[in-house]
Amino acid sequence: MLVGVPKEIKTHEYRVGLTPTAVREYVAAGHRVIVEKGAGLGIGATDGVYAKAGARIVDAAAQIFAEADMVVKVKEPQPAEWRSLREGQILFTYLHLAPDLAQAEGLIESGVTAIAYETVTDSKGGLPLLAPMSEVAGRLSIEAAGAALKRYVGGRGLLIGGVPGVKPAKIVVLGGGVVGTHAARMAVGLGAEVTILDRSIPRLRELDELFLGRIRTRFSTSDTLEEEVFSADVVIGAVLVPGASAPKLITRQMLKSMQPGAVLVDVAIDQGGCFETSHPTTHADPTYDCDGIVHYCVANMPGAVPLTSSQALNNATLPFGLALAKRGFAAIVEDIHLRAGLNVHHGRVTNEAVANSLGLEFSPAVS
Repeated sequence: MLVGVPKEIKTHEYRVGLTPTAVREYVAAGHRVIVEKGAGLGIGATDGVYAKAGARIVDAAAQIFAEADMVVKVKEPQPAEWRSLREGQILFTYLHLAPDLAQAEGLIESGVTAIAYETVTDSKGGLPLLAPMSEVAGRLSIEAAGAALKRYVGGRGLLIGGVPGVKPAKIVVLGGGVVGTHAARMAVGLGAEVTILDRSIPRLRELDELFLGRIRTRFSTSDTLEEEVFSADVVIGAVLVPGASAPKLITRQMLKSMQPGAVLVDVAIDQGGCFETSHPTTHADPTYDCDGIVHYCVANMPGAVPLTSSQALNNATLPFGLALAKRGFAAIVEDIHLRAGLNVHHGRVTNEAVANSLGLEFSPAVS
């Protein structure tokens, strides 16, 4: 199969769909790889490095979309990209379609077979291609919170870990999954006071054992949510419903009862966000104020650390990508986990959660 890697064009997105190491694996498996000129510069990989790994370098993304049987990216295709996709082509990338009707319609119109990293599953019920970026985003969320707490950007003027004799920041994490766990790990390491809210008692038990009493865990109800959020210095939104829009856990009305200058970090913004007042921001302009509360809602947080992120992502996606390159759509038919990743196929939405979120008809590709 001919596999194409275009340069990412989303604002301040420096990751790359295939690292040179991954390219070498595809070539060793008998596939051809074309890479857009400069695609790997964000991770310090020159065209020469890609050529040495066996890739052919092409001058423009248009060549990638015109020639490749499978396009491997990181972020969801932008309008110029989805207009270049075609029927019979495979797109393998993050899509986050639930809050993005325009992109969904663009993919439907193209006829492409679109597989979303974030809905591919594994035998344990996990999301193996989402997990590495969730780990990165969870850790980065605490760095982002620390920056947003600074007074000159509107924050409360707190140091996350405090100093001897001064209380540390109180950080509340909504959701005890991968993002929440890694956010808590970073926050605890800095000396913050950390509380995790979740609706799974078994997961709360696991977190209690994992952190050996260094965090508090609480079952999430309307009462406990308000109690914790209203006294928090930082709230990390880390709630995930695979494929679907994130639930809005904090309303605008609730902001009035929060501490002035508190920070909301919405890691779920790719899926529409879990705060009512969230809207996507960029690394170029990451925060905004709403009713005295600082919001950080960057939609591609791991793009800030592309070397770490690209390597971690490629480690996870490589076996799935190689299976697709070897067997094409047959790999999706044969593998229930890849099938879970299929979001759009031949003009139909093939993921039920995505279809329900967008109000579109769900049509399974394989019955």
